Amino acid sequence: MADHLLHSFLSAIRASTDNEIIANPKSALDAKWIIYGLVLSAVGFTLSMLIGKPLLAWLRAKKIGKRILADGPQSHKVKSGTPTMGGLMIILSILIVAFFIMYITGSKAMLLPIGILISCGLLGAVDDLLSLVGRDQLPPPTESETAFQRRWRRLLQQRGLTARFKMSWLVAISLVAALILHLPLDLQKVYVPFIQYPIPLGWIYVPIAIILISGFSNAVNLTDGLDTLAGLTCAIAFFAYAVIGFLQGQQYVVLMGFTSAGACLGFLWYNAYPAQVFMGDTGSLTLGALLAVLAFQTNQWLLLPLIGGVFVVETISVILQVGYFKWTRHRTGEGKRLFKMSPLHNHFELSGWSENQITMRFTLLGMVFAMVGVALALL
Repeated sequence: MADHLLHSFLSAIRASTDNEIIANPKSALDAKWIIYGLVLSAVGFTLSMLIGKPLLAWLRAKKIGKRILADGPQSHKVKSGTPTMGGLMIILSILIVAFFIMYITGSKAMLLPIGILISCGLLGAVDDLLSLVGRDQLPPPTESETAFQRRWRRLLQQRGLTARFKMSWLVAISLVAALILHLPLDLQKVYVPFIQYPIPLGWIYVPIAIILISGFSNAVNLTDGLDTLAGLTCAIAFFAYAVIGFLQGQQYVVLMGFTSAGACLGFLWYNAYPAQVFMGDTGSLTLGALLAVLAFQTNQWLLLPLIGGVFVVETISVILQVGYFKWTRHRTGEGKRLFKMSPLHNHFELSGWSENQITMRFTLLGMVFAMVGVALALL
């Protein structure tokens, strides 16, 4: 029985083509694709859990522990030194399944999400490695140091990559992704609720894609501040786009969406409060960009700010906080805060909410946002 199901699964995927967007956007795939997607979700969950145990042991052995900023909530001080870069277990799990899908289908369409996983994962890993506990305890400089060694020392003493440097690379990665979506994949369209067929946008599609892909990568990164928060909200958003991919008749979005959601849930086995490991920029930057790319592959990216509503709210809170501080400093000579601390989850934590309360309430909001988004995709 199991061999028969596996044979049917592989045969069905082999029969699919690279032309993933069908003529009628309201035509769903056969229900078996939901079964395949759920199976891969369980595979992603299992792989993430299996990779997690040796990865956690390796991170501890290498003392890859997160540095907690001094100006953050005082309750987070106890988390200093907790292993970070746990996003590797998510990325590796998704990559294994993605390469499997590409191998049995021969489809080059999978190269885009694979490229996002690798490029954003590397960028996040570099940032994580520069924000570890103990980076300030480097040996003193010597007179024999070369100019290159001095520059390398300054880099190691940074508390992570600068925001400008990191954003520049995110924009560059997003530009490449946008051009691939626009040219070889020919996806320069958008679905609008109540309108059956997509609206072509031409070259205006490219800057929109750059903004949303890089923006959501950064937004998930801002949300990743409490145990389980980013992992749970990402899993919900991936599930939502897997369902939308099913409704759109897009096999790869269904499989990648469910796989990504399952991998996020597997990570939560180790990230559950109190966290044994943090996702780090390795995971958060990658998941945000991957979610946006899947949204663009469905042409339902107009719903992305709604389905990823928690990420949007967190980002807006940071923008408002910075903007209000600068405006009041310009008007009065002294900057004032709109929130006790941003992103927004820190404001509620300083207001007396427990970490678990914030995570649960934000997760519930994420579920509502996702359900409304899927409903609008049906219209």
